[in-house]
Amino acid sequence: MKNKGPISHFMLEHYKHFNAAALVDAAKGYEKHLAEGKKMLVSLAGAMSTAELGKSFAEMIRQNKVQIISCTGANLEEDIMNLVAHSHYKRVPNYRDLTPDQEWELLEQGLNRVTDTCIPEHEAFRRLQAHIFKIWKDAEDKGERLFPHEFMYRMLKSGVLEQYYEIDPKNSWMLAAAEKNLPIICPGWEDSTMGNIFASYCMKGELKPSTMKSGIEYMMYLADWYTENAGDLGIGFFQIGGGIAGDFPICVVPMLYQDMERTDTPFWSYFCQISDSTTSYGSYSGAVPNEKITWGKLDTKSPKFIIESDATIVAPLLFGYLLNW
Repeated sequence: MKNKGPISHFMLEHYKHFNAAALVDAAKGYEKHLAEGKKMLVSLAGAMSTAELGKSFAEMIRQNKVQIISCTGANLEEDIMNLVAHSHYKRVPNYRDLTPDQEWELLEQGLNRVTDTCIPEHEAFRRLQAHIFKIWKDAEDKGERLFPHEFMYRMLKSGVLEQYYEIDPKNSWMLAAAEKNLPIICPGWEDSTMGNIFASYCMKGELKPSTMKSGIEYMMYLADWYTENAGDLGIGFFQIGGGIAGDFPICVVPMLYQDMERTDTPFWSYFCQISDSTTSYGSYSGAVPNEKITWGKLDTKSPKFIIESDATIVAPLLFGYLLNW
């Protein structure tokens, strides 16, 4: 461990048991997976972009430690919102004590709260809206159809947002991904602010729904990517949180194997989830890894880890270990 930094050494020295040990085991497994020449999918649920995961995740992308991302529409847009409106965010450390009237006051100030952090309506949502609409409309006028993440990449690469940058661009994982043109899967994108805004333009007759590629097309895109990149070894699956960001992409393997009858499709060859779900409640995304064997997602021999903890604490530590911090 000569190349490891102080964070990694601290983890190796002190994280010996329970969830702490699972964190170290998962990090070592991730490292081994990459060292064997295999690729990794990382899925982002919740509000990890608003939690500024980009401070570590962007470097993971730059160092080729993630080859494809699955994320919610919220994470896709909120990393860019933080990039262009960071100084306008408001932290509310006493959020548990807020009354309904105080919550209403935040709404009237244009502050949409995510736990202890408020995203500014005008500087974040509306600032992006002004630019992304033009990109949507220009594409439609040319007869182009793109995925949600491709439109975001186009906006970032155009440079129109650079005038607003309020953080060091190296801490934006979307910028890092755009620079590499990294594949992204964004299932259920409609369940996001930009998705709602796009729908509103369609309802007003200013855009057509068909301009935006669909979730079914995302599954087809992922199926082709998996087939081209898995080889005989399979792809790793690192899941942060639960929900559609994880449930959607992991199903591509049984879909290829069972529904497409491509029985040579390798299973996911590594699985780790940072989870806070209670598994006895019938949750798909909170299921223990072995349950996924019965669905044709994991092999009996696939390395499997579950870290039952807070992803905002655990993910930066695990990424720090992989980055030798």
